[in-house]
Amino acid sequence: MNNDLTAVKGIKVGNAEIKDAGTGCTVILAEDGFTIGAEIRGGAPATRETALISSEAVVDKANAVFLTGGSAFGLDAAGGVMQYLSEEKIGFKTGGGIVPIVPSAAIYDLEYISSQKPDQSLAYQACKNANSKALKSASLGAAAGAVCGKINGMESASKTLLGHASHKNGDLIVAALAVVNAFFDITDLNNNILAGAKNKEGEFIDSQKYILNTPRVKLGFSRENTTLVVVATNAILNKNEANRISMMGHSGFSRSINGVHTMLDGDAVFTVGTNKVKADINQIGITAAEVVRRAIVSAAG
Repeated sequence: MNNDLTAVKGIKVGNAEIKDAGTGCTVILAEDGFTIGAEIRGGAPATRETALISSEAVVDKANAVFLTGGSAFGLDAAGGVMQYLSEEKIGFKTGGGIVPIVPSAAIYDLEYISSQKPDQSLAYQACKNANSKALKSASLGAAAGAVCGKINGMESASKTLLGHASHKNGDLIVAALAVVNAFFDITDLNNNILAGAKNKEGEFIDSQKYILNTPRVKLGFSRENTTLVVVATNAILNKNEANRISMMGHSGFSRSINGVHTMLDGDAVFTVGTNKVKADINQIGITAAEVVRRAIVSAAG
């Protein structure tokens, strides 16, 4: 079984990036669509079409989830995903034609190498690249410009990768994909730092310890950080349940990043379900938290 979102049958993942510019985008597709849920907890999110995911909204399925660099500017690239899906005649049927449903979120990577942003043509290419082949953690797609541990600035931060994890329990499969552009450090379950802020000697400085022991610390109002996660499962879900799983999935953040959901972050979890297997909602959510943790840890390299 693949150790990524493609472990869930019907899910395809596509990446495209501008390596010289240090930015890119990632798209998660399912030809039959998927039930969609989300939970956004960071204080500085950059998102599009997430209002549709609320339990009160009429749409209960999405055709893609789009993750991108370029901060809020990158959200415009989602139009390339809509173009691709429209050409494939995939979307929500209306009297005026098909409208693809593409919830999207962006990370801030404008200071990694350049301020270049993904555009619609790059997003379209990510869709063309989408397949169900096994994925390895690598600096590509929406993670092309992602780093973590920014407490001393970009020059002391650690590069992160597009992280993956999956778990199979009987017929149930739950998987996660993570783009970790966090302000704080990535840690293991023993709080050992795996990636994060470093001093001039290249040693980890422990951002959490710095916060805990520095009086009157001033982090400013920089909104340059976000961890984005997509959880996929083959479980049968309604939108309320997908939203709940997204909430539970955030527990994986606190087990792997030693400072989350701050006013400096745009942390978000999207959950998609392909609706094939009956499973207990609590079991799915607990498993989601664990694969989120593993995916974030894998992003440390």
